[in-house]
Amino acid sequence: MNGGLKIALPKGRLGQKVYDILSKIGYSYDEIMQESRKLVFCDEKNGFTYFLVKPSDVATYVEYGAADIGFVGRDILLENKSNVYELCDLGIGKCRICVAGKRDFPYHEKNHLKVATIFPNISRDFFRSSGKTVDIITLHGSIEIAPLVKLSDVIVDIVETGTTLKENNLTVFEEIVSISTRYIANKVSYTYKNKEISRILDLLNSLKDAKND
Repeated sequence: MNGGLKIALPKGRLGQKVYDILSKIGYSYDEIMQESRKLVFCDEKNGFTYFLVKPSDVATYVEYGAADIGFVGRDILLENKSNVYELCDLGIGKCRICVAGKRDFPYHEKNHLKVATIFPNISRDFFRSSGKTVDIITLHGSIEIAPLVKLSDVIVDIVETGTTLKENNLTVFEEIVSISTRYIANKVSYTYKNKEISRILDLLNSLKDAKND
């Protein structure tokens, strides 16, 4: 593996969007998008190494220095309290983390709640600041079921369109935070590889400015 810039890319649909943006600023490497099970790609010509990793793991690779930079949802940064530099918002993967529950649940009248979520840290911090006490129930998928079977009073989950909530007779009670995909850097790498990291930042900001014109 070369000594150049190491870039952690999320797998899946988000990864495709990130790769499209990188391609527009001159950081494409065609082999990444080919059908294979390969996870590490070395661009010897330009001195870059790309990793394809699970989206929720990108910040970990960057924080511990396996990657110099990465692209990750802000929800992951907040939940993991990642010790990285958050350099810019790519403006993709936009959604919200919200408190939701059954339409007839008296959420605003309750001071103690059972909360099902994949975001225990975000949930705990939010409800602590709002003065409510909570029992956190950590789940890993199909969060919407929890209030329907009385496992929890409410859920804290990502809401994109709200369709799944409506189909299950659930509604949003409060928005906790808006999230989107961020460009992040390892703190040591930001010092020692600042020129290339900052160049990517400048190109990303220029691309955003061009879109807004």
